[in-house]
Parts: sequence; C-alpha cells; structure tokens
Amino acid sequence: METNNLEIPDVANHHYNYVANLLLNENKSAHEAKNQLVAQGLSNEIAELIVENVEIEIQEAKHEKARKDMVYGALWFCGGTILTLADIGFIFWGAILFGGIQFFKGLINVNS
Repeated sequence: METNNLEIPDVANHHYNYVANLLLNENKSAHEAKNQLVAQGLSNEIAELIVENVEIEIQEAKHEKARKDMVYGALWFCGGTILTLADIGFIFWGAILFGGIQFFKGLINVNS
C-alpha cells in the first residue's frame, strides 16, 4: 500500500530547499522566508531555526568559493609571473591579469 505522506527527513529537506530557494533565487529576506514557513504551518521557533541554518550554510558556501578564488588567482598570477620572468620569449600578461583579478575578487568576497 502506498502512502502520500512524506517521511520526516523528506519534509525537513523540503523546508530547507524551499527556504534556500526563497533566499537565493527569489531574493526574499530572512523575515519573509520565515513568514512563508509559518504560513505553511510551522511554528515560529522551527521556522526561525531553519532560516538561520540555511543562512549559515549559504554564508559558508560563499566564503569557501571566495577562498578558492583567492588560491586559484594566486596560482595563476604566480605562474604567469614566473613564466614571464623565466625569459622564454613570451609575456604571460593574460595569466597575470586574470590571476590578479580573481585573487582580489576572492579577497573582497571573503571580507564582505
């Protein structure tokens, strides 16, 4: 016999995905996302907890991407500079420029 009820982990994942969609794709505020969950029947405390957890995960993902940008930017910049200074007949200005831009983009995003 098949049931239409979602299991508990599925319900939790549904709410987390719903809040992530509201915050990221629909540009809703945390307060608006919480109100949407309350309108779906969750208590204020549970809704607030879900929104806070999703906000923390989003912030951690942004910081991780910014750190990766800094690492890869530094690698491109250093690699381009080393190859240019090796005097093999080419100036690797593209790698230097790309690496510098990527590094500073990551630095700005880490600090914001």
